[in-house]
Amino acid sequence: MEGRRWNPDLAATYDRVAQAYADQFFTELDRKPFDRELLDRFAAILKDRGRVCDVGCGPGHVGRYLAGRSVDVFGLDLSPGMVALARDLNPAMRFEQGDVLALDLPDGALAGIVAFYSLIHLERAAVTRALAEMARVLIPGGLLLLAFHGGEGEVHAEDWFGCGVSIDATLFQPAEMAASMVQAGFDVEEVVTREPYEFEYPSRRIYARGTKRP
Repeated sequence: MEGRRWNPDLAATYDRVAQAYADQFFTELDRKPFDRELLDRFAAILKDRGRVCDVGCGPGHVGRYLAGRSVDVFGLDLSPGMVALARDLNPAMRFEQGDVLALDLPDGALAGIVAFYSLIHLERAAVTRALAEMARVLIPGGLLLLAFHGGEGEVHAEDWFGCGVSIDATLFQPAEMAASMVQAGFDVEEVVTREPYEFEYPSRRIYARGTKRP
């Protein structure tokens, strides 16, 4: 990674690719039974417990899925363009612009957080700080569900979606993310993996669920 900055303007990058990203990913859960099962269990636990935030929501498809299962969910994304698109695609939901490293929420404001493939765009050293910020805004016993790409090191893509922008992503091993969650104040309840579906980027998919310690 020497000689260039890590994701120097991530919000602007996602602004540029917002429509292309939504075209590819907005309906992806229709083809992901493994993910739907995890989200169904997450929804069953959090239904009627309070507000839930979809952090790094993109076009809002994960939050939309949870809302369809009676979860009081809203979306948050760093990219203003992505937030605007999510609002158009999901007019019954609420979306806000924000940064996972500095959430504009009071302590204990949320019952749950879901973050699918959003922490991957942080440098490795910043991930525990992001997890601690998410723990701050959760109630004691609040639930966190993460999805991320498994592996070693980082990956870089040029001309992402053919939109003239580049993107960096961090890969994590299951034990590494679990250790970061514990350090940030979570009890890790479950870490599961699956191989990629044939239509996905060819990385192992990892999901980690934890609860904020009292």
